[in-house]
Amino acid sequence: MVDGRGPAPAAAAAPRYLVTQHTMLGPNELPPLADERPPWEDQDFRLSEEDVAELEQPDLADNTIINRDATTRAFEEWCAAQKPPRWAYPCTTATYTSYGLHLIRRGKAGEFVPDTVAQYMSRIWNWQPVDYRPDPTRFKGRLRVWKKEWVKAGGEVDRAAAVTIEYNVRIIAAIDESTNIGKRDVFLAALAYGNLHREMELADQLVKWVKIHDTGLFVTTASSKTDQTGKGVGRFIKDRGDLQLVRRARAWKAVLRELGGDGPNDPLFRALTTQGTFRKYREGRKRGVHMGEGSLNERLQTLAERAGVPYIDGKKVRSHSWRAGANTDMAENGVSLLERNKAGRWAPGSHTADTVYDRRHNAGTRDPLSAVPVYGGAAHAAVARAREEAGEG
Repeated sequence: MVDGRGPAPAAAAAPRYLVTQHTMLGPNELPPLADERPPWEDQDFRLSEEDVAELEQPDLADNTIINRDATTRAFEEWCAAQKPPRWAYPCTTATYTSYGLHLIRRGKAGEFVPDTVAQYMSRIWNWQPVDYRPDPTRFKGRLRVWKKEWVKAGGEVDRAAAVTIEYNVRIIAAIDESTNIGKRDVFLAALAYGNLHREMELADQLVKWVKIHDTGLFVTTASSKTDQTGKGVGRFIKDRGDLQLVRRARAWKAVLRELGGDGPNDPLFRALTTQGTFRKYREGRKRGVHMGEGSLNERLQTLAERAGVPYIDGKKVRSHSWRAGANTDMAENGVSLLERNKAGRWAPGSHTADTVYDRRHNAGTRDPLSAVPVYGGAAHAAVARAREEAGEG
């Protein structure tokens, strides 16, 4: 008590406001208070048993899960082997960067190429909890430096050859279309080129997604690398004399009907025995009767081998070769990047079709200056004659 009065009342604490770089306020509007919280209760954090069971189902392609698990397992083993051990999940930026530099050093020793290290580190980054993802800036900076050094030293990205139309026709011509296997294989090679398919798009294709018309095919790709929502992308592919998509699609669908596999939800492509019947799989197989991961790649490589073109321009033919070949042919014939992105299901605005999938044959032997007309044609001819007469030709 002071001078017979009670203690002075404590000054009210000034309110604390929460302001971030995303805050937007109207005239006379105050930002939210720092201690304000949504009125969540226990039930707002609960999932039902049905929800949990559904979320436990994989939401990535099988090959993506396999690659991710192998990469993260190697990262966890490296973290555990450090002295003292490091936390792998969630990891700090220092741990992420240190592991990236470790992979770069292994790459410089010949174990990896830059793109492989980039893929590994991207998988680890995506695997981390969203709110605790490390900053990849320093690692990416060192990766760029190494990639430049690697290219200068003669490094070259291992990319599949381009099966352009002339090679695809050659491959198709070597197939015996009188057999069930041959009918499947010619349609496989024609459709892989005609719709710029990725391997898993072909393996997951269903009968109902290919509509046959007299003038061409309407093909729906239900889900692709750039369409993870599963909305699907449909495209009409006009028939043409060299691919003969309509005739070959009808011939293969007739085989499926004869074998009892032409239901709308049946796989479009099936593994066959040497007798031309459906291959049987064990009960409970994860992919059911769909062809397995890598099997279509192996089949297309076999077809290229039989046609005498397992390599084109020194590059190995793989399933992606048909996708690269169609894009290359379209680019060479003036089809815009926008149209090619739609045809190949690349993301809008992506330049991958130009920077990765444009693989023109013998590009290194072409002189772009040959497109420029010779200046002063008559004068050039006169100079050539004079040089010939002087024995310089």
